[in-house]
Amino acid sequence: MKLKALLICITLFSASLLSAQDDFQGVATYMSKTTMDMDGFGGKDMSPERKKAIAERMKGMLEKTYILTFNRSESTYKEDEALEAPGAGGGFRGMMSSFTAGAQYKNIKEGQLIQDQEFFGKQFLIKDDLEKLEWKMTGETKQIGKYMAMKAVATKKVDEMDFSKMRRRGRDDDKKKEEAKTKGDRTVSAFGKGEGKEGEKVNDSSTLASTEEKTTVISDEIEVPKEEEVVAWYTMQIPVNSGPGDFWGLPGLILEINSGRTTILCSKIVMNPSEKQEIKKPSKGKEVTKAEYNDIVKKKMEEMREMYGGRNRGGRGGGR
Repeated sequence: MKLKALLICITLFSASLLSAQDDFQGVATYMSKTTMDMDGFGGKDMSPERKKAIAERMKGMLEKTYILTFNRSESTYKEDEALEAPGAGGGFRGMMSSFTAGAQYKNIKEGQLIQDQEFFGKQFLIKDDLEKLEWKMTGETKQIGKYMAMKAVATKKVDEMDFSKMRRRGRDDDKKKEEAKTKGDRTVSAFGKGEGKEGEKVNDSSTLASTEEKTTVISDEIEVPKEEEVVAWYTMQIPVNSGPGDFWGLPGLILEINSGRTTILCSKIVMNPSEKQEIKKPSKGKEVTKAEYNDIVKKKMEEMREMYGGRNRGGRGGGR
């Protein structure tokens, strides 16, 4: 009870300070880290040493620093770009740079999200409504720097073109098969059929059906979960309902996000910096919705798959 009373007092005091400042602004620095499912990367033919080497090369793409500049209702969130070493942009990293994301703008009062996005040399302006999450407060607290943070959880839809969420198809089925073998109950095939203890056939089509209901199939080899749990830690000492990326909607600034294999943690906050930064909407690029942009990406991926697949087929059939 004493802790809750203290937090309420701090929040009321902070809110009174913010209301007294017409030009209120804050700048928060976030460290984002994504772990990759290397067990499902490259298939069974790739050696552990090779997977480790790829993971090291991709580290720069999976660990980034972002800057959130915010006021009471608006914010911009963009990568704090560092200079790359010579030759660091080649190979897979160079290909992924074709999906470069620019500044992201949120207007909480208007419920608007605008993403400046480059894709294969073309500039897009993705405009959509802010996704409103149904946050559930847990009552748990912890200290993040000098701020008292409170925990909230929600279930969020996963962007089907989020490459950090992609995984090899059948990973869940593989785990279930291994568990079934261990227990000695039955072995389930990729098509949901297996054998019981006595050798009789067991029709277990529910395995595949439930997997497809929970994932979006990108190709024969790749899938993305349709939703995932999000854990947020926010502080009422900064009573603005903003946060990193497209996360928002809590009664205080979000300091930490755990979503799937990604963790975003605030490392620094500067309140009312001496040099104010303009928070403005991105304005350059072809205007599209998120669904329209995803269709463009999927068509390009299919086009590349056909092109490289055709080359491979030609190479195999060229020798006589």
